[in-house]
Amino acid sequence: MKNTLLLIALFLTGAIYAQEFHRCATHQALLQQEESNPGYMNQINETFERAKAMSGLNGDREEVYTIPVVVHIVYNTPEENLHDSIIFNQIESLNADFRRMNADTVNLRDTFQTIVGDSYIQFKLAEIDPDGNPTTGITRTETSVNSFFGVGTFPADGVKYTSEGGIDPWNQDNYLNIWVCDMSFFDTPAVLGYATPPDGLPNWPDGSVDGLEDGVVIQYQSFGSNNPNPLDVGGGPLDVLGRTATHEVGHYLGLRHIWADGGCTEEDGIDDTPNAVDQSEFDCDDTKNTCTDDIGELGDLPDMIENYMDYSAESCQNSFTKGQVDLMRGVLETERIDLIQGNPAIVSEKSVAQFKMYPNPANGMVTLNNLPEGTKQIELYSETGQLLRSINTASQKVTMDELNVGFYLVSVQSTEGVSTQKLVVTASN
Repeated sequence: MKNTLLLIALFLTGAIYAQEFHRCATHQALLQQEESNPGYMNQINETFERAKAMSGLNGDREEVYTIPVVVHIVYNTPEENLHDSIIFNQIESLNADFRRMNADTVNLRDTFQTIVGDSYIQFKLAEIDPDGNPTTGITRTETSVNSFFGVGTFPADGVKYTSEGGIDPWNQDNYLNIWVCDMSFFDTPAVLGYATPPDGLPNWPDGSVDGLEDGVVIQYQSFGSNNPNPLDVGGGPLDVLGRTATHEVGHYLGLRHIWADGGCTEEDGIDDTPNAVDQSEFDCDDTKNTCTDDIGELGDLPDMIENYMDYSAESCQNSFTKGQVDLMRGVLETERIDLIQGNPAIVSEKSVAQFKMYPNPANGMVTLNNLPEGTKQIELYSETGQLLRSINTASQKVTMDELNVGFYLVSVQSTEGVSTQKLVVTASN
């Protein structure tokens, strides 16, 4: 699939480019900086130790960091004007993936079990706008631009400017800006997403993001796992589970592709990600071990198609490694600290007490205990973020009636905030 060529003639900074389709154009966007920053590729090999040195040095690794998000829907057709439910679903999907509450964690191969982890990073739609007013965290902009691919700085930075038919970002120090738009070429998506890592991060070369507005851009069919618009880049519909956004937010928090956009000698700056000669081909081929590497006591590991920073199919992605988690948390404790510390966009910085839920796994009834003070609402969601039922706050009981075997999310809303835990429903004996 990755070898499907879209021959695209684009006049971009005076040059014409032949563009190969990529699920993620972050690397291609950064390569455009090579002309003004010579030596880009040579610098990549020098960044490995520096990236490790800054990873996760500060803070309590289990302190939950909450990132306020604003989603900018920029649309030319009704299909592109995604419903609020799709946006809510995408935020739920991000939270499930980053908190390792996604149901498909059970599909992780045993060989990787000891190197993956919960990032303790979560996301919420902004409740306060840059002017201090209440907001839904969603903006909608109707545009005359049919496709933003090739508009502005490569590949589609024009969507980030009101003057070019998009919408200007909210304060990028305080909000994760996600633009959702069309980046098609002749009605076929040319790019599914791209993002900007923080400027000056050690495992990216200096000047990598010069000329790019900070944030994430997603092709509208790739947003959310309940999106009714089919995604087809030429080889038939692709699985869409909201993981284009997971992948791109990983870039936004400093992660590189797991194969380091090179071969076996290239490094992504993370100790526990297995080397690979190239990205997966939008598949779930678990037989590949394209590079020989040494992951501590685990030795040589196969290609990790389960990693969100691979190009594998979304249906087989389910994990970040602990090294990737440490790097993302390190970014939030340094380069992007304004997102989580003293941020005026965050209503409350109080930590939410974790309620207890037992038995778990269960097949009959579950009791909730140690609910936070001021509990207002208890809700049960499917693993995809669909609200299934509200639970009586007085009884504090969750019954398994009509629940299939699988994973669910129990969310407790209180005056302190929102706390969510994963519930596993097993088959009856």
